[in-house]
Amino acid sequence: MAVKMRLTRLGDHKSPCYRIVVADSRTARDGKVIDKVGHYNPTANPAELVVNVEKAKDWLSKGVQPTETVKSLLVKAGAMEQSTKLSPSKTNPKKKK
Repeated sequence: MAVKMRLTRLGDHKSPCYRIVVADSRTARDGKVIDKVGHYNPTANPAELVVNVEKAKDWLSKGVQPTETVKSLLVKAGAMEQSTKLSPSKTNPKKKK
């Protein structure tokens, strides 16, 4: 079973709020979750980020892989250190003609 730490979407149309959860990677985005780690509200000014750091570190020590977005949020919250290794680009660069 591949377990990931990812975001689930909450909130109304055009006013999103996200929960940081631990879930099986094969489940739907807003499907069954194993554990709730925190929440993130990007529409607040400034953006609100609440993370249970102890829970997050515990799950990371068990081998849970965070998504790129969650990884950047965990670095901001202090639950992870910024990695020096650059992640590969998701898209291929356009070829020049």
